[in-house]
Amino acid sequence: MLTLVIFIIIVALVFDFLNGFHDSANSIATVVSTHVLTPRKAVMWAAFFNLIAAFLFDVHVAKTIGKGLVRLESVNEYVILCGLLGAIVWNLVTWYFGLPSSSSHALMGGYAGAAIAKAGFDSILYGGWTLTLVFIVVAPLMGMLMGFVFKVALMWIFNKKPSSRINRMFRRLQLVSAALYSLGHGTNDAQKTMGIITGLLVASGYLATFHVPFWVIILSHIAIASGTLFGGWRIVKTMGQKVTKLKPSDGFSAETAGGITLLVTAFAGISVSTTHTITGAIMGVGATKRLSAVRWGVAGRIVFAWVLTIPLSAAVSAITYWILSPLLQ
Repeated sequence: MLTLVIFIIIVALVFDFLNGFHDSANSIATVVSTHVLTPRKAVMWAAFFNLIAAFLFDVHVAKTIGKGLVRLESVNEYVILCGLLGAIVWNLVTWYFGLPSSSSHALMGGYAGAAIAKAGFDSILYGGWTLTLVFIVVAPLMGMLMGFVFKVALMWIFNKKPSSRINRMFRRLQLVSAALYSLGHGTNDAQKTMGIITGLLVASGYLATFHVPFWVIILSHIAIASGTLFGGWRIVKTMGQKVTKLKPSDGFSAETAGGITLLVTAFAGISVSTTHTITGAIMGVGATKRLSAVRWGVAGRIVFAWVLTIPLSAAVSAITYWILSPLLQ
């Protein structure tokens, strides 16, 4: 039993690593596309703030993921393993095609799909999904609205300033906004892996009650920061260049809007997609120029991937459970 639990924890940390790898683009796309940092320096900057988020925030999101979506009595080691495998497969597929889909929703969908395969739909805590499903829409809209408002405010404040001076100032400020976004990304996404590992420890009897051990917090942040260091370069191009063209002040507005949204939802214990959030913020900034500045066809392709993520990752995990659980058990 202990060997299986250790193996599943390793798989969970692999997922966390791939989450950082997949979502690295979200953290660095704006700061790279505005030429404020080189890609290598940008991922080092983002990974550092992914890591130190471990020491700054509570674990409200981990509690939502670990015990708020699926009944723990319906969970065993194989449910969690197959849920992780389904999420990993979906992450790799969307990474290959350069689609910035949500690693968070892939994990949630995978976890739910494996639980349904084992215990049916009674295993789902429907009340726990309400805010998550609502914020699939609300989080990118929050990012979009704040990105639009911040950019309009900057345009009004610096209306008569030379563009060269503005760009010089915001090249420095964008380091701050990129750090803010990476803090939000680190605390939000690492906590999802923490929730899964802690749920595993409860289901396997190694924890009597649901509380996140400190070693789980540290390992989860190390894994996601390591993944960020390797970067998902295919998605950087989509996020930083194909949605809309960005200047340093645009990047500052988008990152600040995305970072605030992620921190607010993390404090509230609401599991949101960091990918959805920063994409909405970038669209909001692009819309301040003119609506045609946003390549809505690319945006539509991204949204299509969002819609598919939870059901398809759930289906992959359910199939994985049906195939593997008789063999493993």
